[in-house]
This record gives sequence, structure tokens and C-alpha cells, in this order.
Amino acid sequence: MKAIPDALRAGLAGPATTLAWCWRLTRTDGTVLGFTDHDEALVVEGLRCEAASGLSASEAEAELGLAATTQEVEGALSSLSLDEADIRAGRYDGATVETFLVDWTQPDVPLLVAAAEIGEVRRSAGAFTAELRGPAAKLDQRHGRIYQRRCDAVLGDGRCRVDLTAPAHCAQVATVRGEAGGTVIVTGLDPARRPLFRQGTATWLDGAGRGVVAEIVDLQEGSATDDTRLWLRAMPEIPIGAGERLQLTAGCDKSFVTCRMRFDNGLNFRGFPHLPGSDAALGIAKTDGLHDGSPVVP
Repeated sequence: MKAIPDALRAGLAGPATTLAWCWRLTRTDGTVLGFTDHDEALVVEGLRCEAASGLSASEAEAELGLAATTQEVEGALSSLSLDEADIRAGRYDGATVETFLVDWTQPDVPLLVAAAEIGEVRRSAGAFTAELRGPAAKLDQRHGRIYQRRCDAVLGDGRCRVDLTAPAHCAQVATVRGEAGGTVIVTGLDPARRPLFRQGTATWLDGAGRGVVAEIVDLQEGSATDDTRLWLRAMPEIPIGAGERLQLTAGCDKSFVTCRMRFDNGLNFRGFPHLPGSDAALGIAKTDGLHDGSPVVP
């Protein structure tokens, strides 16, 4: 049960309500934006919430138990704070949104109603709609470990411990042009290093897509001698100009061989490479007399 501040309680009990909704949006790059559906800007917990931003909330549904709540916010792309290019580039993906109920006569006493994460973002006719996923939505995600042959760590995290900032695991290239089909032509990459960056990432260091990260599916030789064609998964919707810098980071297919040979990181491998497969498990049941009780995996 939420404790309603006395000042806000008085506003709720009055003959005419003076309530407004405010939102604090925090992007993954650290940018914080404030919005309100009031007709004037409000300052909530030190953050200026812009008025007339076009942001409004849909009906919220909730029920007892662990079912996830459903809610959406809508906004106009004409807002000075909400740029369509940023939404296309994915800068709002995974952002957190805190919803406050305030008395606009005393906005310094807000009530935090909900906190959620932005899920799917849809755009149409100069506006956008963002799905808000509450904390219960995380119950649909996998937690814990699964016994499998391949590693379940994220390359470069605290469990993997590979230093992706080392020169051996990264490279800086320059764009030549973008092409249809999710490809970018770059120059400045040693052809012998192309396999290293397969399943890695490409991060824009400047240009319209500065800070945007895309996953590399494959790398192939370009039409020119020094060119490399990058096939990107979920190609960001950003204009790509010639000469923009990209930081390429190594990728990993999660196999023990790659971990040991490419990264010299076999001691930190977080999989079970000697786990018997289905063939070994079924082989035990054979009546050919070969199973004598010795280890299935030597």
C-alpha cells in the first residue's frame, strides 16, 4: 500500500481536483527527460517536466497476483525533447519511465505511482506509442543457469572477464556508405581480422548515430580492395555518412574452442563442454556390450 503525502491527500479531498501526471524518463545513455500532461511546466524532484509535450498515458490494467500490468504512453514527435531520429536509432529502447501523480499547486510533493521499462515503440503519422513493462514482466525472463555445452556468460562481463577494450579485441573503422538490406560498407579493417568481429558489435562514434550499437551478423569482402561489408542485425534507422567512425568489438560463438583459442579464457568458460549429448546418452542403452561402466566422457 502506498503512503499518500498529506499535501496530495488534501488535494484529492477537495471539491475540484488539481492533479496532473508527470513522467521521468531515463535513457540507458544517462539522459533524463521530464514530461507532464499539465498545461504548464512543473518541477518534480528537481527535474523540469515540460508541458504541452504531447505525452499522455493510456488506461492501465492490473490484477492481483504476479500478472504483468499493461500500460502505454503516447507522444507527439514534434516535442523538442522527443526526436524521431533518436527513437529510430533505438536510444529509448530499455529506458525506464517513472510515473508520478502530483498536485500542480504543490508539485514538490509527488507520489510515485509506478516504474516501468520501455518495451516496444511504434511510430506512425508523426506520433509514437511506447509500451511500458512493469516489474512483473521480468518474471517472464529466464533466470539462473542452464546446463549446456556453450557458455551462458556475456562476452566481457564480470563472469567472462575478457577485456574488450584491449587492442586485440577491437578495431576502429570508417564508413564508406550504407546499403539496403542492413549492410554498411567500411574501410580500414585488416581482412585477416574479419572473423574476430563476427557476432560482435559495431558502435557509432560520431555522426547522426553517435552512441548507437548494432550487432554484427557477418563480415565479407567489399567491392574495393580495402572495403569490408558489415551485415548488421536490426539495422538502425539512421543516415550514414561517409567517414563516420565505427568501433568494432570482438564477438564470440560461446563455444569452448573459441573461448580458449581466440581469447585465452578457458579458465573462465561458463559452459559445460564435456556434457554428454543425446547420442552418448542413448548409446548407454545399447545391448552391444560396449558400455562397461567406464566414463562416458573421458
